[in-house]
Amino acid sequence: MNNYRNNRKHRFKSSSDRGFRKRPLNGIKIQNDYNSSSEFRHKNPGRNNQNAAKLIDKYNNLAREASSSGDKVLSENYLQHADHFSRILSLQETNRSQNQTNNIIEQDFKQSNDEVKKKKDENSSLTSVNEND
Repeated sequence: MNNYRNNRKHRFKSSSDRGFRKRPLNGIKIQNDYNSSSEFRHKNPGRNNQNAAKLIDKYNNLAREASSSGDKVLSENYLQHADHFSRILSLQETNRSQNQTNNIIEQDFKQSNDEVKKKKDENSSLTSVNEND
């Protein structure tokens, strides 16, 4: 029994005996090091790569599939997700329309401002011509 315990310690090779290079301690990743999938991180965790309209379609389809398989709870969950993204889409559309109206108002304000300046310039040039006469 004691022999088994003593042999168990040296059953595996130590890390210095292995035939691969270790990564440096400063955390810089070597280009050839593709085997470390544990350090993979998403660029934006919690963010989806699709737009809201595609996500609405996706969750509606998933809800339809879940309800056809008889899972009412999962179907309701997917419908809530679809509802969430439909609210996000409507907010985006209202923000977009508000930005368009704000841009139109700003353009109108700039045009009217330019017209007022031109009229002032014309009036000042007319008054200067009248004073010179």
